[in-house]
Parts: sequence; C-alpha cells; structure tokens
Amino acid sequence: MKRVQVVLAVLACACLSPALNAQMGMNIFKKPNIANIFHPVVGYGGEYQITDSDGKSKPFEMTVVASESVDGKEAYWLEFGFTDPSSSSLIYTKALITKDDFQVHKTVFLMPGSTQPMEMPINRSAQERQQQQEEMQKWHSVGTETITVPAGTFSCEHWAKDTGKGDVWVSTKVAPMSLVKSVDNKETIVLTKVITDAKDHIVGTPVKFDPQMMRQMMMQQMNHQ
Repeated sequence: MKRVQVVLAVLACACLSPALNAQMGMNIFKKPNIANIFHPVVGYGGEYQITDSDGKSKPFEMTVVASESVDGKEAYWLEFGFTDPSSSSLIYTKALITKDDFQVHKTVFLMPGSTQPMEMPINRSAQERQQQQEEMQKWHSVGTETITVPAGTFSCEHWAKDTGKGDVWVSTKVAPMSLVKSVDNKETIVLTKVITDAKDHIVGTPVKFDPQMMRQMMMQQMNHQ
C-alpha cells in the first residue's frame, strides 16, 4: 500500500497538482505578482524542511538542473525531490518551464525502484488556470523583513494571504522560486541549505506515460516487498 501511495504522490507532482501548490504554502506553479520570484540558475536551488501541524518533519528539494529552448524561448528544468514514505529517501520529478511566461511544457518522473523515466502529458483546463489566477490574487506584499532560517539570514519580501491563513518570505538570493520560509495553518516550510551544485537525478530518454506499464511495475514492486 505504501508503494501505491508513493506512486500516486509522484504522479500528482508530475502533473503539478493543486495539492502540491497548497503544500508549498503558495501556488509556486503560477507566477505571482512578485517581480523576481522565478529566477532560475542552472545548478542552483534549495533544500527545505516541511513540518506539519503534528510536528512531523520531512525534507524537500527544489533545484534547476538544466536549460533548453522551447519554440525559441528560454526554458529551464526544475527538479523536485520528495520523501518516499516506504524508505525515507527522496524521489524525484521535474518540469520544463519557460522563463518569460512561466508555462509548463513537459513533466518527467521516475517511479521508485525504476531506471526508466516517464513523460507525463500536460492537460490543464482553462478553468484550472483561471482558478490558479484567482488564488494568486489573494496574496499581497506587506513589506520587507529580515528573517533567519537554518540556511542563514535573508532580507526577504513578505507576502501574506488576504484570508490571514498564509505567509511567505521570498529572497532573490534563492533559486529558483525565491522561497525562504512559508507558514500556514497546516505546515511550516523553511530553507535549510542553499544548493550550488545541483545534479539531475532523472537521466536517460523518457518514454511516454503508459498506465498499463505503470500498473505492471507497481505489481512487480509489491511482489518483491
């Protein structure tokens, strides 16, 4: 059962789901009204610690591992590392995002125990995009503050949610999404380390996502447990 939960989590991340956006305390997959929120630099990123309302903590990584051109536009591969509940190790997924318009063009994930990357299609409706835009309009800047987290002390722009249930501190010294700290009524996220030598954990040519292949791989993994 844990293995199934892990696979579902990876698929959710690969699809850039609203659940992941909520986990980050803000919608990191739609460029908000912060001028320099998205400033990708290949090889840079951050390690984070996510602590839930019960005091349980888990690591999270967000890095920039490569760049390429998409229809003549500058694009970057953002890689995300999440905790595998069955082994406490990190599992990875990545997304190709163009810098100017912050559009997601590809997502690739690697199932636990597999060496074959899979590419997940991007199927986002106009309604989903509209909902994300409306969500971002709920945030406003409340000034500049200096805060200290395990990774050090940063001068940050502080953004708060109009509902009073979310605060985010961002700094342009942290790639790729500027996130230094996030607090809401469910969890707290803090930057524990600035990464300057990020490596791509998903290598090889990905195949198109095949639900039947995924089910077979899941069954094989469960049989070996």
